[in-house]
Amino acid sequence: MKRRDFIQLGALSGTWVLGQGMPLNKVWDIEEIVKITILHTNDVHSRIDPFPLDGSRLQGLGGVATRASMIRTIRAQEKNVLLLDAGDIFQGTPYFNLYKGEIEIKAMSALGYDATTIGNHDFDGGMENLKSQLKLAKFPMLVGNYDFSGTPMEGITQKFIVKMVEGIKIGIFGLGIEMKGLVSDDLFGDTKYLDPIHEGNQIAAHLKNEEKCDYIICLSHLGYQYNQQKISDRTLAPLIDHVDLIIGGHTHTFLDKAFITKNKSGAPLIINQVGWAGVMLGRLDIRFEKNKARNRCKTCNNEWIMNG
Repeated sequence: MKRRDFIQLGALSGTWVLGQGMPLNKVWDIEEIVKITILHTNDVHSRIDPFPLDGSRLQGLGGVATRASMIRTIRAQEKNVLLLDAGDIFQGTPYFNLYKGEIEIKAMSALGYDATTIGNHDFDGGMENLKSQLKLAKFPMLVGNYDFSGTPMEGITQKFIVKMVEGIKIGIFGLGIEMKGLVSDDLFGDTKYLDPIHEGNQIAAHLKNEEKCDYIICLSHLGYQYNQQKISDRTLAPLIDHVDLIIGGHTHTFLDKAFITKNKSGAPLIINQVGWAGVMLGRLDIRFEKNKARNRCKTCNNEWIMNG
């Protein structure tokens, strides 16, 4: 386990609250602080077992059993845990070739995932197959910029969910990558790809203004960053409002630490991605100051944990 940078997001200076003349730890003693732990994966790609012990760079890493043990340990230690995924659940091992995603969905359900978004490889068995496998899911698949009208996937996904955790409202929504050139036409059929910037802003505004969410998370399968002109998490961040955290996927990016930037309104926005194949489990501990005029995020710790 490696501790990553401590990110100070509140209006704080060192260990003193501005204008109060009181040490930070004394303030926390008298305020009601709610801590929420967010665990996340992306691009697991049907990696049910660990990588074989063959001398390769990832040997012994990954695997559902080890991840389940890690998640169980964290849940025993922390009161409020959300478990999220950023897509590409399917494809990559014989498990998918044989069972078409059934094992992956059942495993995620057993681990207690709260939500996922859709990745391009999740279409590899076709839309009828994805629809069939999602009937086994005990978690929602979120995507706000695919229009599945008139396809087998119509009505199967959701744009967003809202989770209430000790009075803190967490809004979660998903954005998917353009499938043209990544997925053959026969697999995504008449699915319409919608502009993720426009749709993301519409959903985030709804979560903030109508649902009154205190913290908004985007599960993105757009990719972390590209050399060419293409929408990614990095290019999305300054163009989208109200979003506090982007949990990314698609580019299999092993970030040394979460990238901290600002959203459209200049508020802090965190972007994180933890490689692929489930060899890492992302973790963010977010503390909220409760019962103010509006609950607000106070601090966030970020780390990643090797799965193996």
